Amino acid sequence: MDHKISESTHKKIFTLITHLIRNPIHGVVNIHPGYSSILLTLDKMANIDDTIRVVENILDVVQNSEPPEGKLVEVPVLYGGNYGKDIQRVVQFSKLSEGEIIQRHQTGNYLVYFLGFSPGFPYLGGMDQDLTTPRIQTPRKRVPQGSVAIAGGQTGIYPFPSPGGWNLIGRTPLKIFNISNPQNSLIQMGDKVQFKSISKDEYELLK
Repeated sequence: MDHKISESTHKKIFTLITHLIRNPIHGVVNIHPGYSSILLTLDKMANIDDTIRVVENILDVVQNSEPPEGKLVEVPVLYGGNYGKDIQRVVQFSKLSEGEIIQRHQTGNYLVYFLGFSPGFPYLGGMDQDLTTPRIQTPRKRVPQGSVAIAGGQTGIYPFPSPGGWNLIGRTPLKIFNISNPQNSLIQMGDKVQFKSISKDEYELLK
């Protein structure tokens, strides 16, 4: 499997993940995808060599399969101000104006490569690389729920209040993750995300 971050690699990962979820392997207690890898956690009684052989057989079966079709999710965002306290840091690194940053960020059509870091946190590919900004040096102890942020060449959304070191550029009023029923969450692996800039009044109406 190609270890580069790409949509073609993502399709292979997503296809395999889908098969493993629908056809559980005995002894596998957790499945966690990455950009170009899958981490399988086994229980104490599982045989590693047997599990590897099963996975290799599955890879042969699904190698020419297509993953499920994702949906397009529009995410409204109130950019800047108290809702995006690090947007001026992105200005500093990108040499773009705040307005240009907002325009470029919401123009992208983002692919949800996987969910991780915290439950429901979507790692999104497809950001304009001119917006690339390093993580803040001292992570915050609490990032507000719904914060839209940039770290390096990635962008993502914090589904819950949590510690974090990404650059906050805005916030969405939407709840993107359903902790009691994750399969009914707004954003899933394989979806496409489109950001849309909104006003404070619109934010309050949607909250």
